[in-house]
Amino acid sequence: MTQELEDLAAEFDLMGDWEERYRYVIDLGRELAPLSDAERSETNKVRGCASQVWLVTEAGPDGTLVFRGDSDAHIVRGLIAIVVRLYSGRSPDEIMGFDPRAAFDKLGLAGALSTQRSNGLFSMIERIRRDAMAVQAATSSSR
Repeated sequence: MTQELEDLAAEFDLMGDWEERYRYVIDLGRELAPLSDAERSETNKVRGCASQVWLVTEAGPDGTLVFRGDSDAHIVRGLIAIVVRLYSGRSPDEIMGFDPRAAFDKLGLAGALSTQRSNGLFSMIERIRRDAMAVQAATSSSR
């Protein structure tokens, strides 16, 4: 996760100003695979986001978690793409050991997003962390 964060930070550093960075975030969102209508369910909806946000969590065969998401807002789709890039394919332990606030400070997102978008971003991360904790709990109870 640390390397992925470093790569993202380097990409952001190539951008001159926040207008350029916002365009880049929106472009990242365009690369997300769309969710099916069935996946746009209440179960997958992320609470605490002003926009409509859906997050699908799947267990990988190796115990990692794979995340996919979508939103009805372009900038939020980009934020989902960043979150998916950082967290998808990671073990529950890696997810729980990662400091999201420090990561988004490093990317400069903390100061660039509105309070409402920051709250939504951290609602997505909290959902990912809850899913990781659920997998951790299920794994330790089956041992």
